Amino acid sequence: MVLSNLENDLKWRNEWVDTRKTSEGPIGPSARFGLVAKAFGRRIETVYETIQCEPNRIVAWKAMSGPLPLTFRRTVERVEGGTCLTIRYEVEPRSFLKLLMPLIAGSVTRQHTGDLRKVKELLETCA
Repeated sequence: MVLSNLENDLKWRNEWVDTRKTSEGPIGPSARFGLVAKAFGRRIETVYETIQCEPNRIVAWKAMSGPLPLTFRRTVERVEGGTCLTIRYEVEPRSFLKLLMPLIAGSVTRQHTGDLRKVKELLETCA
């Protein structure tokens, strides 16, 4: 699945400026990726580890470093007339980040609106 490899996120996620797989072996549980984002005028580096991977169905990661303690999951399912992609974030903000969560959530929602158009195009070219 194209969405299992975070290196592909550069093709559809505007905030990512660099991604690389940092672990050996195939993409699956325990695979690690280093990502660099540009947000709020800053470069933010995060290491994600794959915590769940069911090919062509579900993939999930946990932040092992970076500013936000978060996990995120992408689920793909066939529905009548197409495919449904669900992206779910779970964040446990610490200290002052709790105050910023409404701002961060709004920013992520706006960003994903444009990103999802790009991922649809990417998936259609890979089909």
